[in-house]
Amino acid sequence: MTIVITSGDPSGIGPEIVQKSWKCLKKNPSNEFCWIGDPRHLPDISIPWEPIEHPDEASKVFGNALPVLIHKFAHPIKVGQHQPENAADIIKVIKKAVNLVKTNKASALCTSPINKNVLNSGANFPYLGHTEFLANLDDIDNPVMMLACPKLKVVPATTHIPLKDVPNRISIKGLSETIKITNAAMKEKFGISEPIIAISGLNPHAGENGRLGIEEEKIIIPVIRDMKRTMKIIGPLSADTMFHPAARAKYDVAITMYHDQALIPLKTIGFDEGVNVTLGLSFIRTSPDHGTAFDLAGQNAANETSTVNAIKMAASLTRK
Repeated sequence: MTIVITSGDPSGIGPEIVQKSWKCLKKNPSNEFCWIGDPRHLPDISIPWEPIEHPDEASKVFGNALPVLIHKFAHPIKVGQHQPENAADIIKVIKKAVNLVKTNKASALCTSPINKNVLNSGANFPYLGHTEFLANLDDIDNPVMMLACPKLKVVPATTHIPLKDVPNRISIKGLSETIKITNAAMKEKFGISEPIIAISGLNPHAGENGRLGIEEEKIIIPVIRDMKRTMKIIGPLSADTMFHPAARAKYDVAITMYHDQALIPLKTIGFDEGVNVTLGLSFIRTSPDHGTAFDLAGQNAANETSTVNAIKMAASLTRK
């Protein structure tokens, strides 16, 4: 079956990178996809597109044109600008795509970038991000966000929250659940029979036995001690030394305590290659690891590598 890609915020680089991704992948039917959006938003008029009524029809046209499930936006776009008036249509596209994968009419979901400020101001969007919204649509309580590139896979135990709130959001129950979901995904989705999971500390030097913070002693170490009974875990590791090449060679995936602990090394090591994978959903979801990039929109300057990799990973996970 076909992968569906959402429009994301069409005022950003989403439509451009979808067209560029189709150019890269059009000769490879194993990565076949269709795009849900308004064809008026596609910036390169030299790239052909064809309307389809159902994802299954994408295979008939994919080699010659970008298959488009048309969703017309109520308001014209202003490239590179925040447009709260388009929030409702952006959300409708996401809901359409989720319905297609949940009803087995599409094989996987790849989401183009959204801007939460646009959605918040235009539709009172109550979610911290894409991941949390998709989890709500799937009736899932504990989605896990993985970021992956060829040299590193990372999972932040907490996602889009202020740094000051992180210590109070880390819990034995929550961290244990994140580790379990990650371990299962490494086996089932990535084919690693006995994954080695590295766990970071929260504080500098992983707390230095309580001298630099108590979260390691009260939460992280007890969780690791318990989880070690059924899986391979190392840690807690000092976050400033666990991402150099020799350290990365010792584990398959790293779980960190907060957003930047995970995303700074991932984006440093593979900025254009990173893929966001949501674990714990009932369907496969990937996305490029970048935002709407309003400052690049309309300049034909956006790099499609992350989106191409997100499509390839969705296809690979589907086959597995």
